[in-house]
Amino acid sequence: MRKLAIGAALSGALALTGLTAPLASAATTSPDLVFSDVVVNNGKTIVVGTTATVKVPVTFTLTRPADLTIDNENNFAGVILYRGTLKRMRNALDSEDPATCTTTATSDTTVTEACTETIVVDPQDSLSEAADATTWNVGGFYSHTDSSSSDEHISFEYGYDLWGGLGTAQLKRAAKLTADATPEPVVKGKTLTVKGKLTRADWNTTKYAGYTGQSVALQFRPAGSDTYTTVKTVTSGTAGALSTTVKATKSGYFRYRFAGTSTTGAKTSAGDYVKVNAS
Repeated sequence: MRKLAIGAALSGALALTGLTAPLASAATTSPDLVFSDVVVNNGKTIVVGTTATVKVPVTFTLTRPADLTIDNENNFAGVILYRGTLKRMRNALDSEDPATCTTTATSDTTVTEACTETIVVDPQDSLSEAADATTWNVGGFYSHTDSSSSDEHISFEYGYDLWGGLGTAQLKRAAKLTADATPEPVVKGKTLTVKGKLTRADWNTTKYAGYTGQSVALQFRPAGSDTYTTVKTVTSGTAGALSTTVKATKSGYFRYRFAGTSTTGAKTSAGDYVKVNAS
């Protein structure tokens, strides 16, 4: 897992888990924080390829004690995504920058804030195995650091609390899909062959690999129309190869459409134009 950027307290605390070992208890009493109304990526699935960093918007409500100030210098509060359980994390994703919060309500004892942050997913740094394409848990954290130094003594102390049960977020592999219809042009009534390829991100190799055994719809849009109609369903073969034949009836665009799976995002190829001549 990459080094977290919220601060030394968060980095140190998650490092203690080793992503498999139980999380060490904070040395100080947990603050009375309440995280609610957490929305990750606007409620949509997070789809990640092999190279491009994906920035995931997060909004949440934080209710804290009135006498506790989150200064984003010595203490922090925010949301993370984690795979596994609090005691045995397999991976975790966080924001590179502290959450930005605006006060929405106050009482004698509490302050309620509307907060936003951006969780950064770098596939070459954050993801490394197929198991990362799954449902992630949402957690809220609080961390703080205290330090002092002189020529005679250096002191560093940190505390960390993480609360689970705030929801879930789906993370999937990105897919690529192509379509190529031949021959072009073609005589009406003759046979067209539409080939293509379905691949998906492999975070272990940082490349796209063929996705076999998947149902993919071949669709056609006549020239002058804005609507695609499914012609037939094709199953991807070796290395994700797609190939089928259709009769040429009119000029228009052929494309493949993949609806996605529980681990892989949906994808639609670009349309390939074929001119159909009367003779």
